[in-house]
Amino acid sequence: MSTTTRATAGSAVPADPAPRTAPPPRPARRRKDRAGYLFLLPWFIGMLFTVIPFFASLYLAFTDYNLLNTPGWIGLDNFQEMLNDPLLRQSLKVTFIYTFVSVPLSLVVALVVAMMLNHGIKGLPIYRAIFYLPSLLGGSVAIVLLWKYIFGFDGIVNGFLGWFGIDGPGWTTDPDHALTTLIILHIWTFGSPMVIFLAGLRQIPTMYYEAAAMDGATKWRQFRSVTLPLLSPIIFFNLIQSLITSFQTFTQGFIMSGGTGGPAGSTMFYNLYLYQQGFSQFNMGYASAMAWVLLIIIAAFTALNFLVAKYWVFYEN
Repeated sequence: MSTTTRATAGSAVPADPAPRTAPPPRPARRRKDRAGYLFLLPWFIGMLFTVIPFFASLYLAFTDYNLLNTPGWIGLDNFQEMLNDPLLRQSLKVTFIYTFVSVPLSLVVALVVAMMLNHGIKGLPIYRAIFYLPSLLGGSVAIVLLWKYIFGFDGIVNGFLGWFGIDGPGWTTDPDHALTTLIILHIWTFGSPMVIFLAGLRQIPTMYYEAAAMDGATKWRQFRSVTLPLLSPIIFFNLIQSLITSFQTFTQGFIMSGGTGGPAGSTMFYNLYLYQQGFSQFNMGYASAMAWVLLIIIAAFTALNFLVAKYWVFYEN
């Protein structure tokens, strides 16, 4: 008799199916659940330190709280005051200029360097670490102080220009150049997106480039038709990350200007003005309202990028 059928009255009857694996006993499942919740416990504890201040700031945004009084409900007065605040408008202007100039330039530099490192260069891990290091230090106080010295009136940059008979300005004390020095600092810290770009380039199959070369495509056409489309999800990710980080810039402007946002408000970032309102003038209610406006701005630009992503972000499938 076959092992798969049993003959009965001239017909074949399938054999009994294999027995199903019994589920683990309930106590064993409970032990696994407890282990999972134990590993999630640090996250739950951390959420308490995030959720409570989150809703507290939302409440304070509608009050006149100044750290010394009991919060009094004033409705939308803080938001209405923003409409007539010239320093707020200046901080938005500085932040937008900084973001929309530094982010594209830093991504372009990061992509160019990543493509250079992708060509099988010797000592790749060393070069990758060297280029990545500034992104770890770029927002630190020490690096901003060093940058302030490099671009000072008697700094290294003006010393270099002096060799060619050029009298350089006081880059950090001139309202026309102070923000430019911070933009250059941001571009210099391209290491983080560069490493991500390099990982993305390594995932593009070489057969696409070989097929394009057989069709007579130049290197530039291969870059446009192969590299950019297949790398577009990575570009999109780096763009979102860089935008969010740039909108929250604080340390660079604070150290460069000594916390004043000078010269002439040229480094008055939005977060720096928020800090001044909350911790210098103790207008904590107004500062909380500013924080929520910043959240809305970041959320709006993030949502806009997701909406337009379908027109330029392509996936291999």
